[in-house]
Amino acid sequence: MRLAGGHVALRRIWTVELRSRAGGPSLVCTRCAGHTPPLQAASARSAALAHLARHASADVLPGHLRICQCREHGCTWHPRHRGCAGPVLLALTRDHSGRTWRLADACAACAAATSRTAIVPDTVLGPRRPAPSGCLSAPAPVRQRPSASDERLRVREMLTYLAAALPRFTSPGARLLALQCALRADSRGHLRVPHGLLRGLRLYGRTELWQELARAHWLHLPDLKSAPVEVHLRDATLLEHTPGRRTRCHAAHWALHPAPLGSLTTAPPAVRLTALVLAAHASPHGQHGVDMDILARLCGHSPQQTAELLDQLVNTHALSAWQHHRESDEVRWKLPHQHTQIRPTAGPRGRHEPEP
Repeated sequence: MRLAGGHVALRRIWTVELRSRAGGPSLVCTRCAGHTPPLQAASARSAALAHLARHASADVLPGHLRICQCREHGCTWHPRHRGCAGPVLLALTRDHSGRTWRLADACAACAAATSRTAIVPDTVLGPRRPAPSGCLSAPAPVRQRPSASDERLRVREMLTYLAAALPRFTSPGARLLALQCALRADSRGHLRVPHGLLRGLRLYGRTELWQELARAHWLHLPDLKSAPVEVHLRDATLLEHTPGRRTRCHAAHWALHPAPLGSLTTAPPAVRLTALVLAAHASPHGQHGVDMDILARLCGHSPQQTAELLDQLVNTHALSAWQHHRESDEVRWKLPHQHTQIRPTAGPRGRHEPEP
């Protein structure tokens, strides 16, 4: 059966803009008519992201019908690269001002080449599911514990979400704190953070990290003198994962000691975050790799800073070697127990090779 006029029907791109109005900003959507009532400035971004999520949830398509919308527009969203490649993903992009947000289907290559863009996992757009207020306190039927690969996937999805939700250069300590909060929060964005967890993260007493996340309008500044710390996230709508909160809590525990790079508890937050991102992208088949642009974005650093952090991981023997393939922009790395060497390429990077 021929799909007449299918090109328009299969268009999956949504854009919202926050416009200044008397009484507060209003949300303007290219798909919806009119403006929303005035919003509170602190919650305007969350309202914009939630609006986009509702559109994507309502316009679900099978994977084989989704096409790269960037290519349909002549790949005008990014600098030129080697062309469309990889699976079609849901990409969230914000403009430089932070007032305009676009959610669209894009191939992996176009999404990676577009600045201020993060991949939105399909699980983030799942239906609302009630959850208890305590992370693992409520009785529940006995369930099989998620595998390490599932926990790794949940962490990778949340790191991707935070790359879009937080400002570009949010500090590593604040990102580690936000990751634990997001994974442990209930469907309303509420959670209790015990002081023991903060000490385990070596973030206890770091008031500036909470203030940094509050200034980014990602959470309400909590009373840090309370024990445990009562936290309320602003972006609760986007934290409703279909696997359920119990699964996310297991992923939060895995992120504290992310195998196979879990022995860095005394390292600075920047090194620990880089190790966590690498562990979340590790392959069970031993061929570990991720694009430098994605790695730098998830770590909140420039590619140059990220390369220096990879050097530190080699110096601490968490990695045996790493290499930046400039043609594909892929970073590959080897773990100490993997004996296959990485051959260096020309240039300042890729010089780390195990001694024979």
